[in-house]
Amino acid sequence: MEEGEFWKLGFLSGFVLFITIINSHLASVSASIHEYSNEGFIAQPDAFFFHGGSEGLYASKVHDSSAVTSENHLQGKSFIRFEDVTFVRTKEAASQQHEMQQNTGLVEAIVLEVKDRERVGGGFLKSNLICCNPTLAATGACKLGEVIIQKNPDNPEWPKRIQTSFAGKNEEVKMQPEAVEINSTGMYYLYFMFCDPQLKGTLIKGRTVWKNPNGYLPGKMTPLMTFYGIMSLAYLVLGLVWFLKFVQLWKDVIQLHYHITAVIALGMCEMAVWYFEYANFNSTGRRPIGVTLWAVTFTTVKKTLSRLLLLVVSMGFGVVRPTLGGITSRLYFNATDPLSEMWRIAWIIPAFWTLLAYFLLVVICILWAPSRNPTRYAYMEEVGDEFDEEGISLTSGVLKAAVDPKLERMAAGEDVEEDKRE
Repeated sequence: MEEGEFWKLGFLSGFVLFITIINSHLASVSASIHEYSNEGFIAQPDAFFFHGGSEGLYASKVHDSSAVTSENHLQGKSFIRFEDVTFVRTKEAASQQHEMQQNTGLVEAIVLEVKDRERVGGGFLKSNLICCNPTLAATGACKLGEVIIQKNPDNPEWPKRIQTSFAGKNEEVKMQPEAVEINSTGMYYLYFMFCDPQLKGTLIKGRTVWKNPNGYLPGKMTPLMTFYGIMSLAYLVLGLVWFLKFVQLWKDVIQLHYHITAVIALGMCEMAVWYFEYANFNSTGRRPIGVTLWAVTFTTVKKTLSRLLLLVVSMGFGVVRPTLGGITSRLYFNATDPLSEMWRIAWIIPAFWTLLAYFLLVVICILWAPSRNPTRYAYMEEVGDEFDEEGISLTSGVLKAAVDPKLERMAAGEDVEEDKRE
């Protein structure tokens, strides 16, 4: 592979990697504060629903009667808080109602833990319906016009239902400020639903705030903040050791060593920026686009250079060891979790790849560390071949010198005998 093609390949792979990573991270930029901006409901056979969000939440550490709507009583509590959530129905739907009628359209907010997902809908009644119809209402299993919910016998308040009704011909209705405290660790889902077909076209706006006991960072991301902090220190230690070795033997460094230095420096920056991004997210509940872009950029550049570094050393550039050993093990696995039920260990996968990249870099730093003779192995085989050829030539010459006098004398003797015969 020519040098120009090599760098073109590196640039192309880096660009593709950047687009992939930025899409995956920016998809959840507002994560723990879920904003709704005039968004519509999705139609089902007998209901309309809007997915308000899902997060892994740890149980509250503090249990008292203080309202979680007060900023002075947030520490140690886990909750989902509704802020300025407003429903807007169409003018046609509002005009069909009576001015003096109190309840002219019901919208329900349903909060449930993923393990209770089968309790929403008529599954427990052996029905595919989501909303209660007159037949089911007659049995007393549910109320007409409401979403069918089977209460958890171990916790009768869950799944949680919060109802909001339109009044008269009003086109808008706002939910009362309310917060649902989380007292059990789990993956929680929020759905806004209504059963009245006259509310078709209704929009939702506002926001909900999801908070864990130690901050706004989602539960599946909480361990990563600590992990990135530890990795920042690990890269710092590696950088110091490499810098001392680099300075000690600076006259013997080769181009490869500068490449390794750049990867270590980018690794330190990457881990530090990710830690800052997660810490800021944990304290504010938001992910600033600027910080996220910097973090993704450092990650992309570092991954690109790391892969180029692996390619370079695999091709034997700047060889400083005769062999890398017989490492032939191979890392296959398949992880599927569509409902995020394994959210508490989800951090292990990104952490594993980060650790693997770090340990590979450490191995490269050990094998390709600066030395007095950095390229002494690069031509070892060629030199060995030359020595063999010279040895053969010298041996042949010595044998020839030792054997030739005897042959000459024998030949001379034969000539004398022939002369005597003549």
